[in-house]
Amino acid sequence: MSKFGELIDLEIPVLLDFYTEWNEPSTAMHPVLKDVAAAIGDRGKVIKIDVDKNEELATALRVKGLPTLMIYKKGEMVWRQSGEQDANTLIGIMKEYF
Repeated sequence: MSKFGELIDLEIPVLLDFYTEWNEPSTAMHPVLKDVAAAIGDRGKVIKIDVDKNEELATALRVKGLPTLMIYKKGEMVWRQSGEQDANTLIGIMKEYF
């Protein structure tokens, strides 16, 4: 978990995508998140977290639906949503925290 703390304790917004490879809505988000990462550049980070490989973290954060997206800034969760989102929406939300 200390590694997770380092990931989210940044001055820039960090978008976390909790997903699995077998969940269709999760895999549908892959190209969307690439677009988001390209659009925000170094002003933010996009990190994918495989729930099957990080069950303890997913449980601690009460991830139930997939995909679950969260934005952290300076160690605090500032936004959370389950389900598919479009790139423009995510880019807009990320820009609020630049």
